[in-house]
Amino acid sequence: MMEPLVDRPGPQIGRSSLGERMASCCSYRTLQAWLPILTWLPKYRLSWLQMDLIAGLTVGLTTVPQALAYAEVAGLPVQYGLYSAFMGGFIYTFLGTSKDVTLGPTAIMSLLCASYVGGDPVRAVLLSLLCGTIQTAMALLRLGFLLDFISFPVIKGFTCAAAVTIGFGQVKNVLGLKDIPHEFFLQVYYTFYRIPEARIGDVVLGLLCLCLLVTLQWMKSTLEPPSEQDAPLTRAAHTLVWGIATVAASFVAFSWNAIGSPIFTITGKASQGLPPFRAPPLSETTPNGTGISFGEIVEDFGGGLAVIPFMGVLESIAIAKAFASQNDYRIDANQELFAIGLTNIMGSFVSAYPVTGSFGRTAVNSQTGVCTPAGGIVTGVVVLLSLAFLMPAFYYIPKASLAAVIICAVAPMVDYRVVIQFWRIRKLDLVPFLTTFLLSFWEVQYGIVGGVVVSGLMLLYNVARPSIKVCDHGVLVMELDSGLSFPSTEYLNTVLYTQALQASPPRSVVLDCHHVNTVDYTVVNELRDLLRQFKLRGVGLVFSGLQYSVLEVLLAADLPDFRHTASVEAALTILSGNTQ
Repeated sequence: MMEPLVDRPGPQIGRSSLGERMASCCSYRTLQAWLPILTWLPKYRLSWLQMDLIAGLTVGLTTVPQALAYAEVAGLPVQYGLYSAFMGGFIYTFLGTSKDVTLGPTAIMSLLCASYVGGDPVRAVLLSLLCGTIQTAMALLRLGFLLDFISFPVIKGFTCAAAVTIGFGQVKNVLGLKDIPHEFFLQVYYTFYRIPEARIGDVVLGLLCLCLLVTLQWMKSTLEPPSEQDAPLTRAAHTLVWGIATVAASFVAFSWNAIGSPIFTITGKASQGLPPFRAPPLSETTPNGTGISFGEIVEDFGGGLAVIPFMGVLESIAIAKAFASQNDYRIDANQELFAIGLTNIMGSFVSAYPVTGSFGRTAVNSQTGVCTPAGGIVTGVVVLLSLAFLMPAFYYIPKASLAAVIICAVAPMVDYRVVIQFWRIRKLDLVPFLTTFLLSFWEVQYGIVGGVVVSGLMLLYNVARPSIKVCDHGVLVMELDSGLSFPSTEYLNTVLYTQALQASPPRSVVLDCHHVNTVDYTVVNELRDLLRQFKLRGVGLVFSGLQYSVLEVLLAADLPDFRHTASVEAALTILSGNTQ
């Protein structure tokens, strides 16, 4: 009979070590890392509740009109914007590490969604499930570091192009035009070509809403609150401009419809009530009865399954880091990744399309004085109440007013000042920026991929062509300004040959390596050949300033005639013959 595992003899130290590891994995600190709510909930104060209620209500009233408008950008019925706007508040309260971030539909994610789902709600919901699964897997595998390879110029190029694309895409709604192509260049052409067909009612209402929003935004940025204590309430009142404009425009449209003069293009009928909680569809049937399998849909998504999850995470973590720095706290990038992924997975069960952090609503949240992520619960409740009771009222929302909301929301994303900063700091950063910006007008995914490729090539060029500073002290001193790896060996070989070995007469060299912190087999092999070539020509190659880890590798490689010193001066003394 097999002996029970608990009675097996074994080293006591092994059992203790295993027990300690298990205890560590199940410790309260580990639980706090996976459920950040446990870090702030025990310390929650009544004064925080007041601020969270104000912030959550303000963000909720901002979210409702924006969610309706972003559904329009995604090419989906307006209720899908609200379906996507409440789950993030509840999930992020438990899993988020930033007190300010609000998750929900955004302009960029809506644009990306429109590019891949073509206005099909079934595919939009499935895309949310797949994006969430990918993001959650990345979080569990601790792959958040991959986001570091998307440079700031690429992000800025994409957001600027997305803002222009989204903003101009709403001009047709301000003009009351229909059947305008979605491709950007065709959209520009046909919008101007069909200006004579513009509906006067939509133009007037759209321009009035734009003027109202711009004026109120200007007042918000220029007028200071009477006191610091009143600041959150003042900012909350200013932030309600989105709701004010939408409600006022809806009342105007309702009034004209009531007197029998429907001069505005309105949103129309939307499904009323809360979305059913059900598993997302893994296949779909076309109107003509043709079935499309899960595999075929995934194949159609193609590169979108890489672009959308990455951009969603990138946008949200960038926002979280910005506000964490501003408000003096830290975030956990992998935990943020997990929170976004789980939000998208759970959102797919309530018919949501992919979401991420919203910069505009996060700014509102911060400015109105939110104290904890619990403000997201209030925001979620506001959206749910809107779905339950206000959907009939959304019937009369004019598309021109939603277009005005979108244009004003994305306008700050066009940051022309960043171009000036790139020019002053490092002109080469304009290359990935412009590559991303211009290609994004063709297809947004091409812009991102193009920018990442260009940034990657620039990074690889710097690795393959390290800066080598050459000084002449009778003996050449070559200082490597960066590390040595296999792509740079050929360049180092070329510099040493042209400046030292092929000189007449050949010259000795001191290789200052105090910046080099790692070497690989290719580098060691190349150094062996260089030392042999220097010996054949009767000159020396001495290494100085080697870090211990690198010195250990080179000594283990047993290089012929390998000499090293702690400083350049000592190496110069050896080569000048003053010491042996």
